[in-house]
Amino acid sequence: MSETTVITRRLSLAPDVDLAQLLGRNDDHLRTLESQFDVRIVARGHDVMLKGDERQVVKAERALTQLAELVRTGAPLRAMEVRAAARMVSDDEAADVKSVFADAISVPSRKKWITPKTVGQKRYVDAIRSHDMVFGIGPAGTGKSFLAVAMAVNALMKREVARIVLTRPAVEAGERLGFLPGDLYEKVHPYLRPLYDALYDLLDYEKVARLLERNAIEVAPIAFMRGRTLNDAFVIIDEAQNTTTEQMKMVLTRIGFGSKVVITGDITQIDLPAGRTSGLVEAIAVLSGVKGISFVYFDEKDVVRHKLVQSVVKAYDAYGAAQAPAR
Repeated sequence: MSETTVITRRLSLAPDVDLAQLLGRNDDHLRTLESQFDVRIVARGHDVMLKGDERQVVKAERALTQLAELVRTGAPLRAMEVRAAARMVSDDEAADVKSVFADAISVPSRKKWITPKTVGQKRYVDAIRSHDMVFGIGPAGTGKSFLAVAMAVNALMKREVARIVLTRPAVEAGERLGFLPGDLYEKVHPYLRPLYDALYDLLDYEKVARLLERNAIEVAPIAFMRGRTLNDAFVIIDEAQNTTTEQMKMVLTRIGFGSKVVITGDITQIDLPAGRTSGLVEAIAVLSGVKGISFVYFDEKDVVRHKLVQSVVKAYDAYGAAQAPAR
């Protein structure tokens, strides 16, 4: 770091900012910002000193100021939000962290508020609100399925739809599982488990059971969709990269009046047999120009799992790009 670029800035936080929330236990949140922006941050009560390269200090100050405003609204601040805010401001100095995190999706039965954690997630949530058909495409860990289920639960609780239909192809992820014992439900249940997991993260187990019993929530493989018309439903097609061309066309044409459909998938993780075209890949080519359909693309910046997942996704993308010319 050049000495001529080093500056010191003083930031005075509003007296009503909860410092325990903002700074984190043992100032952990400050340490996260220090690491992201390569600056030194020292807090003395509501006065904060930032020292480092001028441009990085400005970014760190903006991130800290916006996080302080978020805390003033009563929103909880965890390590995940701090890391996400730091990434947003690092990538775009004009990023509005507060507007992203303040966009809460209410899930009344657990009194939870689910919020986007990245600009990409905010764009995705906005698209779901404003379009009847949305494609969410990107790597694992970007919140595609979880946010879609949260929006579906919110719509059901607000009676905007009469039911939720969650579906995905029953395709093995790169391994042959062989014969599965049990009845039809027991055979397909393992493939649908991630959708149940998302529901249980948002709703109490008993609530999910009651909604399933009343058919207000239906979880089924795509094969079960043939011949149906889905009116007043919030439909989520998960792992859509593993649909065939025929399956994708079939399920998209099931959508009836008053319904909304969200299609999620990762085109870098297709588990179809060699020679089979992914229904999601073809849908991108066929439907990308159709009015009323929104395509939202995620990348490694939108990963909100363990911080190593972002590094893994980035490394695989770089490796794939390097290998492409050799193929």
